[in-house]
Amino acid sequence: MLEIVPTNDLKRIYDRYAGEIEHSVVATLRSGWWLNGDKGRRFSESFAAFVGTSHCIPVANGTDALELALRAVGVGANLERNEVVTVANAGGYTATACRQIGAVPVYVDIDPESQLMSLRALESALSEHTVAVVATHLYGGTVDVPAMRALLDSAGYADVAIVEDCAQAHGATVGGEKVGSMGNIAAFSFYPSKNLGAMGDAGCVVTNDAKLEKMVRMLQQYGWGSKYKIDLAGGRNSRMDEVQAAILSILLQHLTELNSERNRIVEQYREVSSDGVQFLKNGDGAVTHLAVALVQDRAAFCTYLSERKIASDIHYPILDTDQPAWVDMPKRVAGDLKNSRESVEKIVSLPCFPGMTQDEITRVVEALKAWALR
Repeated sequence: MLEIVPTNDLKRIYDRYAGEIEHSVVATLRSGWWLNGDKGRRFSESFAAFVGTSHCIPVANGTDALELALRAVGVGANLERNEVVTVANAGGYTATACRQIGAVPVYVDIDPESQLMSLRALESALSEHTVAVVATHLYGGTVDVPAMRALLDSAGYADVAIVEDCAQAHGATVGGEKVGSMGNIAAFSFYPSKNLGAMGDAGCVVTNDAKLEKMVRMLQQYGWGSKYKIDLAGGRNSRMDEVQAAILSILLQHLTELNSERNRIVEQYREVSSDGVQFLKNGDGAVTHLAVALVQDRAAFCTYLSERKIASDIHYPILDTDQPAWVDMPKRVAGDLKNSRESVEKIVSLPCFPGMTQDEITRVVEALKAWALR
């Protein structure tokens, strides 16, 4: 019987590196030091060097990383100036962080070919209430952060911080610079399905700003200035455990090759794409996190794939502005979000993950060819 081609299979990465992972994990467990130890310090140093930043603060997950980064740049500190510009199509994670700290998300439209924030839309959304802009590098595509910084500066918003959300773009670059190194501060998720994923949950904040680094370190541990002495309000308990740090240190060494695998898969899909199934244009320096296409007749296409035992998914089916629990909460929508609303009815994620066999890739390719010839 033909097996289903899954959208992802995390066990394949584990199987590939099981020896290295198990050796490091067992050594960590035997050390008797499971939080705030040598493994976390070493991973932080290695990841900061990889990204090209001076500082990396490991935390419990990517959403905490976003919240702590936003707090560090002043979001939530002034109720009169408390807007964060973001996009509505990225799964609600920035909005969740904003809700946690009482900030007001301002939603702007996207460029349809990349699904990333439109800088033209951003400019029209800026106001005296803007504290930060979140540059979400969605699906492995890259926001041009230097261009965003230039736009903010020229428009008179040099004091507005750029927070990079790099949860889906580990290793991606803009003009040769790694994502996470170009804004004021950046958040990464190491959720298991990410390009660099833990075997549990974890995240980190990176920055080149020593003042921001100090604030994040305080905020991630209750706001302590020294042990048991809370000097900074808004703190929480958010730590990466040593076992996850050990695993991430192993996988970081293989990240470039894992990213290359994902890129090669989606390139095979692009070669047979048609007018009815258009894969996103991520640009030079991007990595592939998900193989996302815009499909004219999504329901029929997903049914067609399912009949051929090929899984698919939708990342993400509901815009932040339309989430039931948030309808009556403070927000601002800049414009009509035309591209976002049209895209949310078309996006489909196809199988794409390290360890995917050539037979599985070929099955997807052949299905795409046949769909184009219907």
